[in-house]
Amino acid sequence: MSTWHRGLLDNVSSRFVEQHLGEPEFVDDLSWGLVDTAVLWVRDGDRDVIVKTAGPGNHHIGREITANESYTAPLVDSNRTGMLIAADRAANTLILAYQHGNLIDGTDSELDPDVYAQAGAVLRELHGQESRVDDDYEIRVTDRAVRWLDGEHRIAPDVEAEARSILSSYRPMPITVVPTHGDWQPRNWLIDNGWLRVIDFGRFAFRPPATDLCRIAEKQWRENPALEDAFVAGFGRDPRDELVWPMDLLREAIGTACWAFQVGDADFEKHGLRLVDEAIARF
Repeated sequence: MSTWHRGLLDNVSSRFVEQHLGEPEFVDDLSWGLVDTAVLWVRDGDRDVIVKTAGPGNHHIGREITANESYTAPLVDSNRTGMLIAADRAANTLILAYQHGNLIDGTDSELDPDVYAQAGAVLRELHGQESRVDDDYEIRVTDRAVRWLDGEHRIAPDVEAEARSILSSYRPMPITVVPTHGDWQPRNWLIDNGWLRVIDFGRFAFRPPATDLCRIAEKQWRENPALEDAFVAGFGRDPRDELVWPMDLLREAIGTACWAFQVGDADFEKHGLRLVDEAIARF
């Protein structure tokens, strides 16, 4: 028997959506397909919404619910992200207002300095809501990088040994953390008549502000250095610490290479392996 969601939601999630939308109409499946998160474009009468859900072992929906319940309000008010309509942590499901615009990743806008000036300003708005000193953050993320290396991956043995040596010799310190997006890059940015909007807070957490720069610094900024200047101007300052930044890049690179291998994304894994080599070279 066919369902309005084309079988992409389980019974619990579909009932939750129906309670809040009445007679939802499927428009499109916007899921990435690499993990078990379903992202559906749904019509509810005269409005469009996004339904996101995932299996019980997926923690990204819970993070996104936390972000939308507590930290996206300024971005909603400035028309930079979609408003939360409803959420259910037990069902691991949320409903968001649909945002108009085209995904920036892979388009000419990906290398447009104005996009990065806007991205810097929006990120400052997110980060500026709260800050605190975390005594254990650097310990946790360094330990996490080691656990990535303990798992299955295709980082060369000699490169892995160098990475482990750097991680073991690093002396973590207390550090200031803020609300971060966690995947701040063009694949999570939309452009609508020149206006930047942001999607996907599934990696939301309190981290040092510089960590939101890792992914664009190692890709788009390399292709066009003017993008870095535009971003920093929009953000208002450069949040990178000269001692911690190389470690940020190394830990990010290790996670990228190992995660991509585990989900079977060969191109992203290749990118991650290159990042590991380059991060180690910084030391």
